[in-house]
Amino acid sequence: MSGFRTFLGSTFIFLLVEYCLVGCDITDGNAEHQKREHSLTKPYQGVGSQWDFWGSTLVTSSYVRLTPDERSKQGSIWNTVPCYLKDWEMHVQFKVHGSGKKNLHGDGIAVWYTKDRLHPGPVFGNQDQFHGLAIFLDTFRNDLHGMDRSFPFISAMVNNGTVSYDHGKDGRSSELGGCSADIRNRDFETYLAIRYSRGRLTVMVDVDDKNEWKECIDIGGVRLPTGYFFGASAATGDLSDNHDIISMKLYQLMVDHTQEEENLDWTKIEPSVSFFRSPKGILGFQNNIDDPTGNFRGTALTGWKVFLLLLCALLGIIVCAVVGAVVFQKRQERNKRFY
Repeated sequence: MSGFRTFLGSTFIFLLVEYCLVGCDITDGNAEHQKREHSLTKPYQGVGSQWDFWGSTLVTSSYVRLTPDERSKQGSIWNTVPCYLKDWEMHVQFKVHGSGKKNLHGDGIAVWYTKDRLHPGPVFGNQDQFHGLAIFLDTFRNDLHGMDRSFPFISAMVNNGTVSYDHGKDGRSSELGGCSADIRNRDFETYLAIRYSRGRLTVMVDVDDKNEWKECIDIGGVRLPTGYFFGASAATGDLSDNHDIISMKLYQLMVDHTQEEENLDWTKIEPSVSFFRSPKGILGFQNNIDDPTGNFRGTALTGWKVFLLLLCALLGIIVCAVVGAVVFQKRQERNKRFY
């Protein structure tokens, strides 16, 4: 039994180490890996050198207000330094608030990683048919027939410059996935995390004041080049809101790549997604195929979920082994009493 107990202890230590390694995959905001040239933080001293702004954007000591709570406003703020990180995670602290009551506010915020910057347009204050990635925090329902989801709604889109964002359908035809999130008029801080690593795009939110990330989007097969720019924009129409950016912090993810990947010219990659349901087959996506990660049918089995399943299975085996060993020992002791 002593040998078995030693094995059991070693097994738990191994599992603990593995769990820590998995947990470390999610950045906790370690300043060591924060890239300050791509980060926007109070008191916004980089605005004017590392960050440019346009339109109705107002920079104060406490927030960057992209639009005031007024009709027909557009504003944006853009990093002037192109990002050459292959694996990164952007944390955005934001606030959407205004005097409009339920369903009487709009339009929303977009967070961008794109080839071009400071190009005003109809897509939440930025240009249509962009190159790169957009995360939309849409607060107004345009498609009155799409009642299967509640707003505000967060969605993602990858574009190679050939696809237009369909406002009338709230971008459904080009979205990679999304989730509903109650982000308006909250009394506490709200956060968005966007991670791109090894071709996988993950979007997480923290809008319930629980100090924990909730998965919103998780999809593989995403190809994004390096050398693009980060930015944020917002717009109002007949309805309005204050759209505030409190901070944008970019972190480098420490990921090992193969020699083939290292030799690849990442600046020449065309933005694309390997699998995507689409009636038009745009961006080289396969027609009418749901994301194989399960993004459209339910939550995908990400790495840590697979680990937890394996952990539960292993613990179950260990428990059965312990119970069996105890039962066996009891029987041996009982048999000895009969001799």
